[in-house]
Amino acid sequence: MRSQLFVPGDSLKKLEKGLTSDADCLFIDLEDSVALSQKPKAREMTRDFLKSARQHDKRPLLYVRVNALDTGLTDADLAAIMSGRPNGIVLPKCLSGADVQHLGAKLAVLEAEAGIEDGATRIVPIATETAAAIFNMGSYKGASGRLAGITWGAEDLSADLGAETNRDGHGHYTGPYQLARSLTLFAAAAAGVPAIDTVFPNFRAEDAFRQECEAARRDGFTAKMAIHPAQVPVINEVFTPSPAAIAEAKAIVAAFADNPGAGVTSLNGEMLDRPHLERAKRVLSRAPKE
Repeated sequence: MRSQLFVPGDSLKKLEKGLTSDADCLFIDLEDSVALSQKPKAREMTRDFLKSARQHDKRPLLYVRVNALDTGLTDADLAAIMSGRPNGIVLPKCLSGADVQHLGAKLAVLEAEAGIEDGATRIVPIATETAAAIFNMGSYKGASGRLAGITWGAEDLSADLGAETNRDGHGHYTGPYQLARSLTLFAAAAAGVPAIDTVFPNFRAEDAFRQECEAARRDGFTAKMAIHPAQVPVINEVFTPSPAAIAEAKAIVAAFADNPGAGVTSLNGEMLDRPHLERAKRVLSRAPKE
């Protein structure tokens, strides 16, 4: 998944538009973008949309962001939508790997009741939305086989911290949010799952958005969430390896294949070791299928 587009669960127009956005995944939202009074309607609309959208041969993956575990709304969200067989659940304000396990236990019961294969519903936690969660970033490794990626959030975290803003005058994240971003990378790498970069709220600032996407890819993120369909093409472009990057990666893999058992080899006058090989393999894993 390169791109995950947030779509409010109570807007049929936006849900249907999401299907044609070229996003790799829709994050259908039952949380922040839906008022409390609208949540029952949004649950029903989301369930019906899931059932309808799954009939399409070509469609994005369909994940649902439920309300946080401490709100008392999660069970009602899941009970309403699981018959629609979402591909996964986005868990906001996740405190630790234990919360992923807790959600996984709920999903196991609902999957059995709906005749869904055990473990089919994946989980993406938003792992940095509270100060308390920052101290648990190492807990996701081995937490659940359902874990499909880890992402982070800066907006809720700034509210939890009581910060005036999470970016400086140049539009860059300030120290606390740079830390949260880095810890997400480390947590995802330790858990062996994709690191997904957070949203960029100003969807009209195209140059700044592209720069943030490129910085995320450079550092190790493999995907980014979007809040507007216009952001999806940029995300897909930036997080798809270029033909030159693919060619270089193939050459590196071939160089090691020609020297089986070697810890070090060379290519075009440059010495290569095992980290170069691992990076090349990761590039090829994200390359378009031939």
